[in-house]
Amino acid sequence: MLLFCVRHGESCYNAEGRLQGQSHTPLSPLGERQAQAAANALSNRPIEAIYTSPLPRALQTAQAIGRALGLPIITDPRLMEIDVGIFQDLLHVDIADRFPVESSAWKSSDPDYRIPDGESRRDLMLRGRAAFDEIRARGHEQAAVVSHGGLFAAAFKALLDVPADRNPFTLYNASISQLLWQREPKLLTLNEIDHLRAAGLDVITNRGDFF
Repeated sequence: MLLFCVRHGESCYNAEGRLQGQSHTPLSPLGERQAQAAANALSNRPIEAIYTSPLPRALQTAQAIGRALGLPIITDPRLMEIDVGIFQDLLHVDIADRFPVESSAWKSSDPDYRIPDGESRRDLMLRGRAAFDEIRARGHEQAAVVSHGGLFAAAFKALLDVPADRNPFTLYNASISQLLWQREPKLLTLNEIDHLRAAGLDVITNRGDFF
C-alpha cells in the first residue's frame, strides 16, 4: 500500500498563530489555494480512497482532493489533531504566561505528560497508529490520508518505531508525505512542497511549532 499523507492547508488559526487542537477552524483563503494545489498534485494518481479527519480544515482539504479524483470522503475521528485541552484557542505566545507550569511540562517532551483536559503525545501515537492500521487493513493499493501535523508526526513515530520522547517530524501546511507499507512501513518522502511553489504559493515554516 502507498499512502499519500496530506497535511491540511493553512487554517485561520494557523494564520493568527493560535493553537487550534480540535477547534473547528476553517481554511484561510491561502489554505484553500494550498488545498487545491495538493489536489492538483494528486489528481493523476491511481488513488482508490480518501480518509480524513472530520475537523473542518482537514475536511475542506480532503474535499478538494475528492473533487479532483472523483472520490467520496471517509472521515475517521481518530485522525483528528491532538486534544490540547487548556491550551486550545490560545495564541502560541500567550501559553507560557497563562499556564507556566503546564507549558514547561509540555516542552519537556515527556511523551506521557497529558495536557490538562487533553491528551499526551503517547495518546496521540496510539490513536494515530490505530487509524493507520485500519486503513491498511482495507487493502487499497493507494490511498490518501488528510490530517494534521501533530497527528502525522505521532503516527509516523509509532509506525517507524521512533522513541516516543523524540519529535523529529515537522510538516508544513498542504505538504505531502509518501508512506509505503508492505511488510513494514517506510517513509519514502517527507514534507513535499514543490506543488505549492509551482502554484506560486507562500510556504510559511515558522508557525511556532507545538511539537
